[in-house]
Amino acid sequence: MEPDTIREGYLVKKGTVLNSWKVVWVVLADDGIEFYKKKTDSSPKGMIPLKQAVLTSPCQDFSKRTLVFKVTTEKKQDHFFQATHLEEREAWVKDIKRAIVCLQGGKKFARKSTRRSIRLPETVNLSELYILMKDQDTGVKEMKLEKDKKLFNHCFTGDMVIDWLISEGKVRNRHEGVMLATGLLNEGYLQPAGELSKTAVESNTESVFLDETDAMYYFAESGFFCEGYSSDEDVLVKEEFRGAIVKQGCLMKQGHRRKNWKVRKFILRDDPAYIHYYDPTKGEDPLGSIHLRGSVVTAVDYVPDAKRHDIEGNLFEIITSDEIHYYLQAATAEERTEWIRAIQVVSKSGK
Repeated sequence: MEPDTIREGYLVKKGTVLNSWKVVWVVLADDGIEFYKKKTDSSPKGMIPLKQAVLTSPCQDFSKRTLVFKVTTEKKQDHFFQATHLEEREAWVKDIKRAIVCLQGGKKFARKSTRRSIRLPETVNLSELYILMKDQDTGVKEMKLEKDKKLFNHCFTGDMVIDWLISEGKVRNRHEGVMLATGLLNEGYLQPAGELSKTAVESNTESVFLDETDAMYYFAESGFFCEGYSSDEDVLVKEEFRGAIVKQGCLMKQGHRRKNWKVRKFILRDDPAYIHYYDPTKGEDPLGSIHLRGSVVTAVDYVPDAKRHDIEGNLFEIITSDEIHYYLQAATAEERTEWIRAIQVVSKSGK
């Protein structure tokens, strides 16, 4: 019998021979992981058997890369994958773990109820805790904080996090709070903002989270940005990054000059309405942005000047108020519909 496909999508994978990271199309079956150079390829570039495999997440082998998880095969071969955002990593990790467990028990793959808590080694569900912390009414309050002639937006201090954990009964004392917050930081749910918290993260101490009024942090999926006068990496003065993240993920994008198609990571923000696109294999600096206010987005059947070998299906077009055309392709029809709806809402409501 053919193995059943459990999940598929774009991930960034580290080469097994070279150290380069490249976008691949990944298919998780109930007995292994196949990865393809292109989604349209008929044969995989490689296959990772899951029998007796071990999954490590988060994987912190790479200091400058977050959202990485590792699959170690029975023959002790390591395979590293990087997701584009937290929810995506969690979904892959959860299904891969389940597939490994089912293989060991000789059972057919079946997802557990999402209502059940994922039991971590510390018996704490960091994913659920993160959602509670982000609640606009009862969570940790995001603020504008000024330090060293810079204004940090959508962030909070270390002591605010510990105060919240204690007040909500998540920990018994500040020491426990620091350990739990360190776990959130290590998993990428919290990010350091400013030199003090960044220096602590780069140290090799057991507790890298600082319970201090001067140590600043922000939620990974927030609209954090910093205004200032210095030239360091914290400074982000562009208005277009202020908006909260509405949707993110990988899409195929046609280049404006060479008209070739490449996988790009897209982040859609509102108020102001912008969609930024990135090289998913590299850092956090965007390759470009599209101002969506007054734009039109529609599904299309073909791209006028696409090359013959370019793939068809699930295409859509964004036409900006300046009459600039962008052609994109989703992996599935459902995904295309979701992106079109999200962009339509933002283009009408955002500034």
